[in-house]
Amino acid sequence: MSRRRTDSQGSLGPDDEAMPYSDDETDDELAVSSEGEPEAPPGAPHPPVETRPSDMGWKVKANDRAYHQLPEFQKKVFLCIKKSRYSGNAIKTYKYNAFTFLPLNLYEQLKRAANLYFLALLILQIIPEISTLPWYTTLIPLVVVLGVTAIKDLVDDLARHRMDKEINNRKSEVLLNGRFQEAKWRDIQVGDVVRMKKNDFIPADILLLSSSNPNSLCYVETAELDGETNLKFKMGLRVTDERLQEERQLAEFNALIECEEPNNRLDKFLGMMLWNREQYPLELDNMLLRGCKVRNTEECHGLVIFAGADTKIMRNGGKTRFKRTKIDELMNYMVYTIFALLLLVAAGLAIGHTYWYEDIGSKAWYLYDGKDQDASYRGFLSFWGYIIVLNTMVPISLYVSVEVIRLGQSKFINWDLQMYFAEKDTPAKARTTTLNEQLGQIEYIFSDKTGTLTQNIMAFKKCTIAGRSYGDPTTAEGVSLDRGRPVDWSWNRYADKKFQFMDNYLVAHVRSKKDRDAMEFFKLLSLCHTVMVENKDGELVYQAASPDEGALVTAARNFGFVFLSRTQDTITIREMDQETTYEMLALLDFNSDRKRMSIILKFPDGRIRLYCKGADTVIYERLAPNSRHKETTQTALDVFANETLRTLCLCYKDISAQEYEAWSRKHKDAQLTLSNRDAALDRVYEQIENNLMLIGATAIEDKLQDGVPETIAKLAKADIKIWVLTGDKKETAENIGYSCSLLTDDMQIHYGEDVNEKLSIRQANRRNEPQTVYRRKKKPAEPFFTQPGKNALIITGGWLNEILYEKKKKRRRLRLRRLGKRPPPSSPQDGQPMNDLEKEMRQIDFVDMACECEAVICCRVTPKQKANVVSLVKKYKKAVTLSIGDGANDVNMIKTADIGVGISGQEGMQAVMSSDYAFAQFRYLQRLLLVHGRWSYIRMCKFLRFFFFKNFAFTLVHFWYSFFSGYSSQDVNDRLSLKFPKLYLPGQQGTLFNYKNFFISLFHGIFVSLIIFFIPYGAFLQTMGQDGEAPSDYQSFAVVTASSLIFTVNLQISLDTSYWTFVNCFAVLGSIAIYFGIMFDIHSAGIHVIFPSIFTFTGAASNALRQPYLWLTIILTVGISLLPVICIQFLHKTIWPSVGDKVQRNRKKYEMELEEKEKKKQPSAFQRGRRSRRSAYAFSHSRGYADLISSGRSIRRRPAARGGPQDSIREVPHREAENI
Repeated sequence: MSRRRTDSQGSLGPDDEAMPYSDDETDDELAVSSEGEPEAPPGAPHPPVETRPSDMGWKVKANDRAYHQLPEFQKKVFLCIKKSRYSGNAIKTYKYNAFTFLPLNLYEQLKRAANLYFLALLILQIIPEISTLPWYTTLIPLVVVLGVTAIKDLVDDLARHRMDKEINNRKSEVLLNGRFQEAKWRDIQVGDVVRMKKNDFIPADILLLSSSNPNSLCYVETAELDGETNLKFKMGLRVTDERLQEERQLAEFNALIECEEPNNRLDKFLGMMLWNREQYPLELDNMLLRGCKVRNTEECHGLVIFAGADTKIMRNGGKTRFKRTKIDELMNYMVYTIFALLLLVAAGLAIGHTYWYEDIGSKAWYLYDGKDQDASYRGFLSFWGYIIVLNTMVPISLYVSVEVIRLGQSKFINWDLQMYFAEKDTPAKARTTTLNEQLGQIEYIFSDKTGTLTQNIMAFKKCTIAGRSYGDPTTAEGVSLDRGRPVDWSWNRYADKKFQFMDNYLVAHVRSKKDRDAMEFFKLLSLCHTVMVENKDGELVYQAASPDEGALVTAARNFGFVFLSRTQDTITIREMDQETTYEMLALLDFNSDRKRMSIILKFPDGRIRLYCKGADTVIYERLAPNSRHKETTQTALDVFANETLRTLCLCYKDISAQEYEAWSRKHKDAQLTLSNRDAALDRVYEQIENNLMLIGATAIEDKLQDGVPETIAKLAKADIKIWVLTGDKKETAENIGYSCSLLTDDMQIHYGEDVNEKLSIRQANRRNEPQTVYRRKKKPAEPFFTQPGKNALIITGGWLNEILYEKKKKRRRLRLRRLGKRPPPSSPQDGQPMNDLEKEMRQIDFVDMACECEAVICCRVTPKQKANVVSLVKKYKKAVTLSIGDGANDVNMIKTADIGVGISGQEGMQAVMSSDYAFAQFRYLQRLLLVHGRWSYIRMCKFLRFFFFKNFAFTLVHFWYSFFSGYSSQDVNDRLSLKFPKLYLPGQQGTLFNYKNFFISLFHGIFVSLIIFFIPYGAFLQTMGQDGEAPSDYQSFAVVTASSLIFTVNLQISLDTSYWTFVNCFAVLGSIAIYFGIMFDIHSAGIHVIFPSIFTFTGAASNALRQPYLWLTIILTVGISLLPVICIQFLHKTIWPSVGDKVQRNRKKYEMELEEKEKKKQPSAFQRGRRSRRSAYAFSHSRGYADLISSGRSIRRRPAARGGPQDSIREVPHREAENI
């Protein structure tokens, strides 16, 4: 089936490839960007501007610590106390220290309603007139509850202290007193010069000054920032590279850096270096960011610009939010409800006591206590007395019991061997113990892509050459196999041994040198690229700007076309056994608009040829009419797309010397253009990239983590919606959406322009409605997609800002402020929100539309936007959300969601440090939610229902008396929980514990308390003991009622237990045994001798329980209490069974099916053979290395004083063109 697509290409909206500005833009920056221009789309790129030093608010003086302590750099902290505005390099993620732990922790705990209530109760019990129970009966439980929680909080915080200490105590070399000395990270300050070596983590945001590489090139790995393992390059300024290589030169370095204030933008840095009366512009390519790792660079030097909390990685962390579960919030409201009931009951009993004392108590001589108090005052005192007696209605042990249960559930997650990743020795880790049951209520998952869904490893899988497809398992003779063996590369001493390819026929075909097309195919792959090569101990090491490029060049290398070296104007390869050097005439770099790259080469025999690779959509438009194999290659591309492989078309063109000379002159003119140079170059490139001859196409697999498609499919069956939020490009994100089965061919995909149009129509209709109707009558929202079928949303960060009105009003206000005007009120025509309510309605509309879709992918989004999307869904859908990621750019999103999950085992640990749960593979998420989350939720709900029932049943016995005086909840096992994801739905809907269940527990408790009180009461009225005397003392009565209650509650728990273990049996039988043991002890003669004034009822228990009819009374009471429950449960499971009941009923059958399924061979995750007309182009390469390679400014010789001349490679800013 062909996939329907609503495209937005060619629109005048935001640039889909540009990362939108984040919320940390300065007003100056916004003002400059909008000066003299019409309202720019929020996603559009802005050209660099020459910023005057006076506009820069951050000043850093090299090698001068005292400079940063000057009064002008001080900021007020509290009253007259000031400190430097420059942060130290120590980071702090802990909550408490030795002085603040006790007061802060007590304050946090007393915010819980029950704890505050029992503190007030303790104060009441100290007052003798109203105290009905000793004060220590409240003090001891309260201290235990507060103490257990405090210890748990202390253990959690000590772990944070340890992690902070480990990071802050890392070592680095700092230039102090004229020489490099080893110092701890926490001692590094802004303005220090530091030396970093290969594989060192970068301790702060540092301006690169020089390195051991030619022209101060430095490679960094950004896994901790964005999860990507391909290397990025950074470049020192030419002036610092030439003058700051020796220790003495670095010690004399005294430049002043003026730059932007600390912000969270990972994609931007602007500054100016003033040194020796000269000014040098600085940009992001000159900066090494904290959290990155130095790679393939023996040594480099840098100047600390931002430290500690001011670094970009820490600025992206967002606020640490105190997370509470829905059940926690519900429990607090229920405690308020119980407290209100307690006040009503106590008030009713106090009023009753007042009337009783007036009518009876004051006239009964045997009740006279010697106090001259009237009935009203006695009623007032009895009110407080009943508050104390009935205090068990508000459960003091509830919170500590909940914490103990959560701790146990966390241990189950930590001990789960099925979530242990042996390859990296990484177990699952519950980093918090307070959110486990919330795992059973997740409705939305927000996932990063790179490093979370994918491994960020590209593998060359298949190709089509001259109309024939290769890549399936075959023998060297071309016979197809079901299961082949990988190619043996022993014949090629340059081969990468990790590279696996299953088609032995293609290898034999290339080695035979008979097929010119195949030879040309791999020659193109070895020549048309921007990869850098390094020779280490005889091994070739490739440095690619993207993993795609690296995979293609590695494939060519294994097939015998080995890229060996390059200079500014040559490129050398080994073609099978022959080494050949080609002259590089021009390198036409890749960018997101062109979607292709080309190289023009002069062959040793004088021929000039252009090689080009790019997306099928742009290559096919530029093919010559007589180009062959177009149809067969398109068919192969469709097959590759259906298998979710990433494709590139390869083609060539022979150019005459005259044609090249004419084009070269135009190219040089375009390079000299001062305005819109990139656009001019693109127009010139178009003139040469035409009439191309198609060779074939490559198919690369962007390797998903194991089990990702199956996990997403299973979570979807549990009605959990998955949104992907990534900084990657649209094509890449879309391709991964298909790979992991998030997107399917039968979905209609809606892009930014279509979404904006639909929302604008809805907004216009709302504006046209009468205001009174609009405000008074909230009609249910109509669906945005009325046609049947599945829908998906793919939206870029630029369009997200456009749709949600981010930045528009601010830009407009700044422009008007500069012109000295007041902003006029918005009108419906200017595309602005009329007011805050309209902006809010727009956000609600967007969330509603997105939630109607089966899949949502937000690409090219900033860390701040990721967090905003999560908060919008939380705010307007009141849904429980989970975010999962692996890099520092995911930290804000992880902290914003109700549950944050970090992918551990990667080199970047920033996401794990901020997460609530951590494990090594995305596939473990299904077990975390569908097994541990579901079980934790069920266990907690059952516990709370029984807890409230037990408390009401116990406490209300006192209420009735006042008229006459005064764990296991695993329903099905883990395998069935995964087989039937629908079992997860009750958690999302919150059906197992809510106010309805609370009041059922209340009425159940009232019913049981009535039975437990009145049946023994009736028995004691009309009975006679074996000794002829009626046991009418209230202590014997108390023994019978208490025993009935213990049996009833424990049997009630037993009725609801699905799986019996040793722990269950011990808990139930042990509770009964401990009760009888304590009861006989407190009625024994021995304890009466020790405490004669307290334990006065010697032998009451043994005397009462010797009477057979009292045992009969207990059995009758328990039976009548449990009978209605048994009947209701039977009817529910027989007539109205839940999904869980049905699965439990057929448990053995389903388990046998699972065992049989495991014995069979698992089918492939992909369905092959369906036709799909979508383009599978998804090239992650971004412009960059071509400038390093081909720019005339990029290559120069080092000064002779630095070890002799050598050719080297240097970067220029992206706006500079190539010089040939």
